[in-house]
Amino acid sequence: MADIARTTPPLGAPAPDFSLPDTHGTPVTLAGLRGGPVVVVFVPFAFSATCTGELCQLRDNITDFENAGAHVLVVSCDPGHALRAWAAQEHFAFDLLSDFWPHGEVAKAYGVFDESRGFAVRGSFLLDAAGVLRWSVVNPPGKPRDVAAYREALAALTA
Repeated sequence: MADIARTTPPLGAPAPDFSLPDTHGTPVTLAGLRGGPVVVVFVPFAFSATCTGELCQLRDNITDFENAGAHVLVVSCDPGHALRAWAAQEHFAFDLLSDFWPHGEVAKAYGVFDESRGFAVRGSFLLDAAGVLRWSVVNPPGKPRDVAAYREALAALTA
């Protein structure tokens, strides 16, 4: 994993803005979500076991995010049609965004793109209502993030 950019935006800094297509090709712009917290979740691959398990946990605990007023954005380097099929199969109600082309551009901006393998590692970022980065975690492929960590970060943000 030597080719992974490990320079994530520092806490307290503005999060890198982006605009990516959702599963229907509609652009979702991070700046357009200001006014409430946003959780940006990078995943390596649609339909993989670990990614599916993580997102099913988010789906099954979505009220934790809703109660905090947080908007969840999932970003993958997979093409949009694959993300659309995955969302339909798993009943994901949050936005899945395609960072397919230019390949991994947003994942690179967040320091979670593995250049040698062409995918994003497991990075999660919590932004406050002004778009400032308040919490992050980056895990290597195969190591799922704990949904309890999201709860703790959301609680600290709203405290």
